[in-house]
Amino acid sequence: MKYASFSWCSALTRTQFFHLHQTKERSFHSSSPTALLAKASCAKKKQQRMGDFWEAPMEGIWRPDVNDVERISFGKPSKKKGTGSRGVPHRLNLDERFLFDKARRKGFLEVEGSGWRAQRRDAPLLNTYRSLCDARGQASIVLHKGNTGIDELVVDISPLRNPRTFHQVAKICVQQQEGGEIVFDGSALDDDKSDEEDLSLTLSIVDQNVTSPWETRPIYQLPPYCISWELPRSDAKVLGKKMAKLFDTIEENVAPSKKPIGVKPGKGRRHGGYGIG
Repeated sequence: MKYASFSWCSALTRTQFFHLHQTKERSFHSSSPTALLAKASCAKKKQQRMGDFWEAPMEGIWRPDVNDVERISFGKPSKKKGTGSRGVPHRLNLDERFLFDKARRKGFLEVEGSGWRAQRRDAPLLNTYRSLCDARGQASIVLHKGNTGIDELVVDISPLRNPRTFHQVAKICVQQQEGGEIVFDGSALDDDKSDEEDLSLTLSIVDQNVTSPWETRPIYQLPPYCISWELPRSDAKVLGKKMAKLFDTIEENVAPSKKPIGVKPGKGRRHGGYGIG
């Protein structure tokens, strides 16, 4: 009986030792230099996005979540407060969603109509795409197709949220193609903002001293900082592809956005849709 009891205890000890050894091995490999380097790389990527001449901080500032951008595009409430606004429409119809998904794969958005300054606020597709670019920390590149064969390519670098570099980044963009024009639009996108706030926000870009609005406000409360070209369609598309590569805006393997479960119908596209805010 004593021998049998000793044998059973020895077997249990060996089993426990085997599992303990496996646990230590897994712990060792998870903390190996390769694993630690991978974690550090992920953390670095999360802190900022950058290219040859631009960078977009991703930590310590307000940015929406990509999933929330997709949610409000269906009229569903966002999880992060401030992602959408009832005064700024984001809910897309089927045609707009097709163009939105296509833009993510191509790296730039194509829309009909060249009057982008006048139609921007009332255009859910433009608002949603700009919010997506803000979430990803990338420039918003939009090709506005005209009726005369001359299109306007507009690169909005405000989603980078790095106002101290805007002027330099814009100058480099202009050098990529003749005929480029830097367009700073200091007008407000939010009806609730006062004239004093608009002036303060404008000066924060021009003087490059005050950057707090760019760290705390949602993108629809921030003015665009654009570079635009008027070109024949073929040339405009070539430039759009070039800019997409320079600003790393192409999402090659992104899946088409799918409607979340339990979405209720929106009250109206002009007012952002159901539950936005």
